[in-house]
Amino acid sequence: MRLLRTIAVTFAQYSRIPMPGFDWEKEDMKYSMSVFPWVGAAIGLIYTLVYEVCCRFSVPAAAAALLMTAVPVLVTGGFHIDGFMDVSDALSSFGSREDRLRILKDPHIGAFAVIRLALCGLIFTASMIIICSFTDNAGAGPAAQNDMIVYNTALGFAVSRGLSAMSVLTFRSAKHEGMLYYEATAAASGRRVNIILVLIWTVLFCGIMLYNDVVSGAAVILASLCAFAWYRHLSYKHFGGITGDTAGWFVTVCETAGIAAAAVSGIVLQNF
Repeated sequence: MRLLRTIAVTFAQYSRIPMPGFDWEKEDMKYSMSVFPWVGAAIGLIYTLVYEVCCRFSVPAAAAALLMTAVPVLVTGGFHIDGFMDVSDALSSFGSREDRLRILKDPHIGAFAVIRLALCGLIFTASMIIICSFTDNAGAGPAAQNDMIVYNTALGFAVSRGLSAMSVLTFRSAKHEGMLYYEATAAASGRRVNIILVLIWTVLFCGIMLYNDVVSGAAVILASLCAFAWYRHLSYKHFGGITGDTAGWFVTVCETAGIAAAAVSGIVLQNF
């Protein structure tokens, strides 16, 4: 019963997938970070189903890419994108650490947040169009190989959340308040189990990627790890640690980097 409550709490927090309603307890969140990668797996499953439907009905690559781009936003409600925009505004302020942390709390958005989100969205969507176009051209290569690239980008949603969960469990918090700090505190008593389980899930998803297609799988994994390293550096340097907003920034950047890396790997596979 506790496991089911933990799953329900985690999915209710980080997705818009309907879950049973009940009064949450701190104990229900003790292992929520262990479940977090599976929220990404659910996003990836829906994303893959949309791709399969688009292939089945010969939806043009651009339209399929736009639909697939919308999936993570629709499933999560854009929770992570809100964090991305807040961090973008804070970083663009060039103020002190205290000023940046204050900006993270500001409910308003600035011009730089809009500009950076637009840029990120363009990269994500352009990469998706490239990936989807591989299946439109009969001379582009084996369809099975192209499908594997899409499946690897789907698994990227789980990997990004696995890395995000690992950051909550191992990185320093910038504030002693807020949702992320509360979750880190709740998970502290089960920290070792959480870390082991998150590692297992993340390595499992990475292993499936490499099994599907070594080149695109390695590209997504490498891009995700680079984003993870940059996330730690940026958070510690500019905020003194991580917050819920920086975690959202990371998920957005990690997924965009993974999709872009997969698109580049697909171009390489088609031309060499």
